[in-house]
Amino acid sequence: MPKKKPAAFAGKMVMLGFGSVGQATLPLLLRDVAIDPSQITIISRSEDKSGIAKQHGVAFVAQPLREGSFEALLDAHLGEGDFLLNLSVEVASLALMKYCWRRGILYLDTCIEPWPGRSEDATLSPTRRSNYALREEVLAFRMGKRHGPTAVVTMGANPGLASIFVKQALVNLASDHEIEFPQPTCYEDWASLARTLEVKVIHIAERDTQTAAERKQRGEFVNTWSINGFIGEGLQPSELGWGTHERSFPRDGARHGFGCDAAIFLDRPGAATRVRSWTPLEGPYHGFLITHGESISIADHLTLRDDQGQIVYRPTVHYAYHPCDDAIVSLHELAGKNWELQKKQRIIRDDITSGMDELGVLLQGHKKGVYWFGSRLTADDARKIAPHNSATSLQVVAGVLSGLIWALRNPDAGVVEPDDLDYETVSEIARPYLGELIGVYDDWTPLRDRSTLFNEDIDPDDPWQFKNFRVT
Repeated sequence: MPKKKPAAFAGKMVMLGFGSVGQATLPLLLRDVAIDPSQITIISRSEDKSGIAKQHGVAFVAQPLREGSFEALLDAHLGEGDFLLNLSVEVASLALMKYCWRRGILYLDTCIEPWPGRSEDATLSPTRRSNYALREEVLAFRMGKRHGPTAVVTMGANPGLASIFVKQALVNLASDHEIEFPQPTCYEDWASLARTLEVKVIHIAERDTQTAAERKQRGEFVNTWSINGFIGEGLQPSELGWGTHERSFPRDGARHGFGCDAAIFLDRPGAATRVRSWTPLEGPYHGFLITHGESISIADHLTLRDDQGQIVYRPTVHYAYHPCDDAIVSLHELAGKNWELQKKQRIIRDDITSGMDELGVLLQGHKKGVYWFGSRLTADDARKIAPHNSATSLQVVAGVLSGLIWALRNPDAGVVEPDDLDYETVSEIARPYLGELIGVYDDWTPLRDRSTLFNEDIDPDDPWQFKNFRVT
């Protein structure tokens, strides 16, 4: 008897964008959701050179969405009760959300994108170019929209599953610390649990070791996922959730001056900002503090206030990303050319010969040291699960599909972030795509085995200060 699919959808679906994530999503969408290829239309700025859409019998429209004219294009393919799955770059997410809300269409994206040019516009202040500002605009839109057509915002791997991993990690920590607690039902409950556990810092700690037979060449940018997406976020200001335990403010840091005030930014791009972090298989490493939506949303949702509204607890939260080795060399070359993108770009996928993506959250400062919880997925295992995938893309697809299925089951939830979703339900849906899902403890700190050859501005009394993580 065929296995029952976890969700069914009778309407029409538009998949916007068909890069590495879209190509990886389509076969699993058709396999794991009760939907027929005739219900799906892909709209992308360029032709499908991969042939994947044709292979699966899915209609393909090669036409870019532009500000001022995108609604007419979408109206030809979508109506009330349908679904817009946004996997594109350089199409304004908020504009699409507003369109879907007015027409009763379900929506999901993997990040909050602006229209082209905003992230690189030197006439705009750093805060206007930040993910913080983009999120605040979405939060302003969702005021009063707790019911209505569901729009799941920033639901991929990270942002997305990272928020789910944090909740599971907190539950695991509480169990291992033998702390009894009621099942959290709201943000304040989760923040109270994190405070009780004395979690001071959370890294989204990722080490990608995938490699292809053909290594990076001069004048080429190589990556395991969207190159435009990676560079776009890498050139935005470096951003992090700012914890209440921090004693000193970064000399190049600034507050935004509006909104939730859960995060700060550094006056430098994330692709030029490095931090110390740790994953179980890699051990200590230097990662890039690239802006990501989960750094802000997790910090915001884990903020605890007293009866007078004063903030009494918040962890520091940020990304610590070590991409594949060829992407590291690509970034080094890109920076040397004053951030002018190489003429040749290559996403490695089917030609990957070895490696994995070790993606998780690192909770630090509690009594057991550090605790990493996340997914360890090899490229070989990703191929066994689904075609057209690397380990990196499949982890993103796991977030996309789990968020999409959640939305189909909850079509009247309004505008929601990953932090709003039921972590147990999402985990159950995503788990089959994530390889080994594991939690590991260690006694690592950013001060462990630190060289004394040079004077550094560190705080030896509290290893969990941001200045101790930062590579200067």
